Parts: sequence; C-alpha cells; structure tokens
Amino acid sequence: MNTNKNIQDKIEKTINVLDTINNIQASPFFKDKALLKMFAEKAETSKSWKWFTPQLQLATLVCVVLVNIYTIQQIKSANYDEAISSFASDYGLSSDTESSFFNF
Repeated sequence: MNTNKNIQDKIEKTINVLDTINNIQASPFFKDKALLKMFAEKAETSKSWKWFTPQLQLATLVCVVLVNIYTIQQIKSANYDEAISSFASDYGLSSDTESSFFNF
C-alpha cells in the first residue's frame, strides 16, 4: 500500500507542476531572426564553389579544348608504325629478336 501512495503522490506532484508553468514572452522578431540564422548557414555552405565564376569556367573550357586539339594534331601527324616499332624495341617486345612459344 505504501508504494501505491508514493506513486499517487508522484502523479499529483507531476500534475501540479503544470500549474507552475508560465507563458514565455518572446520578442516580436524572434521568428525573423531564427529564419535569418537558418538561411545564413545554408548560404555559407554554398560559398565553397563561389570562386569558380563563369569567366573562370569559360577559360578552363577553352584550355581543355586547345589541349585536345593539339593532342589530336600530334596523334595524326605521328607515324603509327614507327611509334609502335620504337615502343616494341624500347621494351624488348619486337618479334625479330626473340621467338615465342605462341609464334608458329
């Protein structure tokens, strides 16, 4: 019985606590300040790519295109057979010097 009385006392104390709660007076601009802080944090995270302006993007694109054009011209002007034979001789892959098990 003693535990039931203790439980009943705890319940009454909990209910009585609700009577002591007062209304809180917030400033009229509290909502505006909170929203500004929330959106300010989002704006700070987007600043990491702010340095990559459209002018810099255009300059990067032009550089990449120029490098690709130069590379394509170099590939077209190089003699493919000479490059392959040079590569094979540099790495010892030419078939005239060695015989392989797979060559019949």
